[in-house]
Amino acid sequence: MRKISRRKVPNQHQLSDAVHPAIQRIYASRGVLTDMDAELGLNRLMPASGLKGLEDALTLLVFALEHQQRILVVGDFDADGATSSALSVLALKALGAGHVDYLVPNRFEYGYGLTPEIVEVAVQRKPDLLVTVDNGISSIDGVAAAKAQGLKVLVTDHHLPGNALPEADAIVNPNQPGCGFASKNLAGVGVIFYVMTALRTRLSELGWFDKKGIPTPNMADYLDIVALGTVADVVPLDQNNRILVYNGLRRMQAGRCRPGIKALAEVAKRNLDNVVASDMGFAIGPRLNAAGRLDDMSHGIECLMEDNPGIAREMAVELDALNAERRLIEGGMQQEALYVLKQLHLDRSNMPWGLCLYQKDWHQGVIGILASRIKERYNRPVIVFASAGKGELKGSARSIPGFHIRDALDAVASKHPEIISKFGGHAMAAGLSLKEEHYPAFQEAFDQEARRLLTEDDLRGEILSDGPLGTEELDLPFAQVLRDAGPWGQAFPEPLFDNQLELLDQRIVGEKHLKLVFGLPGSNRVIDGIAFNVDLAAWPNKKAKKAWVAYRLDINEFRGVQSPQLMVDEIRPVD
Repeated sequence: MRKISRRKVPNQHQLSDAVHPAIQRIYASRGVLTDMDAELGLNRLMPASGLKGLEDALTLLVFALEHQQRILVVGDFDADGATSSALSVLALKALGAGHVDYLVPNRFEYGYGLTPEIVEVAVQRKPDLLVTVDNGISSIDGVAAAKAQGLKVLVTDHHLPGNALPEADAIVNPNQPGCGFASKNLAGVGVIFYVMTALRTRLSELGWFDKKGIPTPNMADYLDIVALGTVADVVPLDQNNRILVYNGLRRMQAGRCRPGIKALAEVAKRNLDNVVASDMGFAIGPRLNAAGRLDDMSHGIECLMEDNPGIAREMAVELDALNAERRLIEGGMQQEALYVLKQLHLDRSNMPWGLCLYQKDWHQGVIGILASRIKERYNRPVIVFASAGKGELKGSARSIPGFHIRDALDAVASKHPEIISKFGGHAMAAGLSLKEEHYPAFQEAFDQEARRLLTEDDLRGEILSDGPLGTEELDLPFAQVLRDAGPWGQAFPEPLFDNQLELLDQRIVGEKHLKLVFGLPGSNRVIDGIAFNVDLAAWPNKKAKKAWVAYRLDINEFRGVQSPQLMVDEIRPVD
């Protein structure tokens, strides 16, 4: 059972009275202590000048545009990679590039990044300049192969670098050694947005748009794409990323977004008029991701770039169908994983601290989602593997607070250099490859690393609450205040409250979700709630008349009518 803690609120902050008193407390507990910290206008965005390698990148790109060279964008097969690729192509064309194309490796044939094999495919398109987005910082062999073919290479990435960097003509990555850009949390789409924005500025200084007779692009037009990729990649929402996401969401709410994003929202049954960041992460992003997981991410990229709303809608429907298929596959894999754990008589008391799972027939495109599900269930680092053919396994890792998964893989690789073929990633998510024969040794080494860095308390997990809400706050106006105070997300979590409430009704809907009706203390009012994926052995609990509930206050919209609703994170009966 997870321990319960209250968020610590600093004794002092300088937030003005214009900020709701409850929001002041919530902001302060997340490090927002002044009105300037809370400001999300584009004028507060960090300047691009701090990005190491930017001048070299601009030199490459300006030369390519002036000489009408062929530019080929090489992306990744997740939502960040798709949004990065789409933004690059759209922006370069708007900036006057005459020959721009993109290439995304099929994960089942080529794997991740700019590999020598994908360079061979790229060369067939006769590019002059390769631009990587959301990958490339670890592509030492791939960049060398491209350079051997006489190509110029610009790497834009946000992943953590290894001990050596590729010999590219330019590298823009806030996490590369010596980069002074203060926000290290940009997603890949954020990095390329900065590069394209700086390129627009440089071209304006050169009088490019007047000479070409084309309008100067408004880079804010791409913020909807940036918001989608940033949230979907689950990067920390520091102030800089919150600015990007906030302004992207505002464009969506105003109806000024790409037809593809609008279509994806429609098939996901999300209303863009009141869209929030979580819709990007749990509804729109997964449908975009489904293309790369099961088929070819170019379907997702084309949807984002499509200007015709009707065609974009058709593409979104196809992506929605792929996502439904993905959910079926992932559900079956999850049942298999839980069965394996049961057959091995593994539960929280005797389970490895660093958990590895592998089945030969598991789908390579879904292992990341499965790792997330198992991690959420057992609260420990999880790596799920699938066969990549020819005796090789691909793994997708997900972690918990306090365990930097990419650094843990680096530690395993340093101690056992023969085990891992390659790896890369972030603090909370990573990927790796290894030979099937090395899997047992890796299992043991990974568990040892987890036991070295974690404590039993870490494995319990923690509910961090912002405290109780009064009955007068459990209403629609305050739910709207909470929405407006976002965007909420990774490292800037949506407020979670806890109260003891009267249980008036409880029933199962959708096979495993608990629909609830609560009585509010000191009033005749009631409020609906829902808890997803509950333990059916524990709920419904008809004996329970009261419950302690940890929840998020949200707005439910049904047939045009809005009402407050509790999104229940944890529920425990009270005697």
